[in-house]
Amino acid sequence: MTETGEPDHNIAAGETIDTSGDTQGGQNEDAETAATHAEAVVDRLGERYWQATYGGKQAFESLVRTILSQNTSDQASQPAHDALMNQFDGGDLAASLASAEQETIASVIEPAGLYNQKSRVIQRTAEHVQAEYGSAEAFDRYVRKEDAVAVRDTLLELKGVGPKTADCVLLFAGGKDGVFPVDTHVHRIYRRLGIAAPAADHEAVRETLEEQVPPEKCGYGHTTSIQFGREYCTARDPVCLEDPEECPVGDLCDRVGIDTERKTVRDPADTVDA
Repeated sequence: MTETGEPDHNIAAGETIDTSGDTQGGQNEDAETAATHAEAVVDRLGERYWQATYGGKQAFESLVRTILSQNTSDQASQPAHDALMNQFDGGDLAASLASAEQETIASVIEPAGLYNQKSRVIQRTAEHVQAEYGSAEAFDRYVRKEDAVAVRDTLLELKGVGPKTADCVLLFAGGKDGVFPVDTHVHRIYRRLGIAAPAADHEAVRETLEEQVPPEKCGYGHTTSIQFGREYCTARDPVCLEDPEECPVGDLCDRVGIDTERKTVRDPADTVDA
């Protein structure tokens, strides 16, 4: 675990890519061989942390897991997820949650925070999956086999399911290449780096990354960026404030919103027309 209590390993448990025959490596080589600024960053983070492919998780469970993670840490949401699976995953998870008392779901997931709101979203989603697909298994087949854009649009129609949640389902359950979910870490990092526009919203950052990062690198680009945001490029105290050389991507960063001389940090959006 890191000092913040967050995992120091690949919690998404993807299958590690064999890079033993890859001659690329080193801080100068990745910047020179990458086609874009964003790819150079993802290459660097992949070398530092892990390079993995994703997919294979059950789609409805992945959807529930991501709902639980909204506005909280993995340290808080993981126990809630485990407790929920222990209590309700004895058969069809969607059917079990659709028929449960909402108050019961809320009490089980309390460690994740916002448990009343999240329990309503989870139950409403379970009811939708039951009504539209018949079972969690059928929903899983739909996510795996259908076009990613169509699945994303379908998920976004569900109240309480936003773009990041939909994209995580596409990545971790559907195994879709070219999907780069944007959470608060990714949103912050790629605007600071100067890759996305300073005032770009989450969707604009996603579009930029999915245009600039090769499809097969988007999955671990997402997971390694989150780890980098936890360890180095934090919201209030990025390591470059004290020593820019301590940052593993410091030579690739524009430090938008960061003044290393004055030791101040602003949201990149606040630098526009400043």
